[in-house]
Amino acid sequence: MPGTPRLPLMSAAVSKSEWAGPDRRRVYVIRDRLRLVYGIPVDRPHGDALAELILTVLSQSTNDRNRDVAYFGLRDRFGSWEQVRDAPVDEVELAIRRGGISKVKSARIKAILATISETSPAALDLTWLADRTVPQAQEYLCSLPGVGRKTAACVLLFSFGMRDVPVDTHVSRVGTRLGLLRPGAPFEELHDSMLDLTPRGQELELHLNLLRHGRRTCDARRPQCGVCALARMCPSAHTFRVQAAAESRRAS
Repeated sequence: MPGTPRLPLMSAAVSKSEWAGPDRRRVYVIRDRLRLVYGIPVDRPHGDALAELILTVLSQSTNDRNRDVAYFGLRDRFGSWEQVRDAPVDEVELAIRRGGISKVKSARIKAILATISETSPAALDLTWLADRTVPQAQEYLCSLPGVGRKTAACVLLFSFGMRDVPVDTHVSRVGTRLGLLRPGAPFEELHDSMLDLTPRGQELELHLNLLRHGRRTCDARRPQCGVCALARMCPSAHTFRVQAAAESRRAS
């Protein structure tokens, strides 16, 4: 595999001075192999940035099903975002309880809505972000209570198709194991690096396909390297196979 970097064990951090990063051809090869497995996702921007923001907050530390149950519980209980903002926090918590850590999320949602009401040029509306540059939109979103780069990237990419790439635990893990991202890098750097290496116009594709691969094959504890379509181009696969063989010998 051309350009495959030599990496230490993936638990070891790599300093910036030691990190060369992947070349473009390697990124394209990985993208193309992921296409063969997962296809090219098609998901048109929906334009509702505020809904995407709240949905992303609800997605934290839970699965997609519980996130959606919590979101629709919130929308069914309250007729508008203004009503959510003005409701007692315990009523908001009750509406989203099935999504997990509802005490934290309910307080955060109310704080976000209150801050947007105070700072947005269009009251409780974020459609104006589509007319801003990506850095400007990122800066505003990250100024909201509890909102970081991943949440901001979800809002900009899924709502408006803007050039940003969310890096969650799956994307971070798979990207690091493949040698796309620097081991031990902080999340701010991971987002910058992921955005830099992603071909323009393919932000959604690379994000979703890396995420799918992390969920289905490249498990955090037991990656399925034996059936992985990327194993031949993955600098971590040999290490995990050796570890799996050693565990098998100890168990026998």
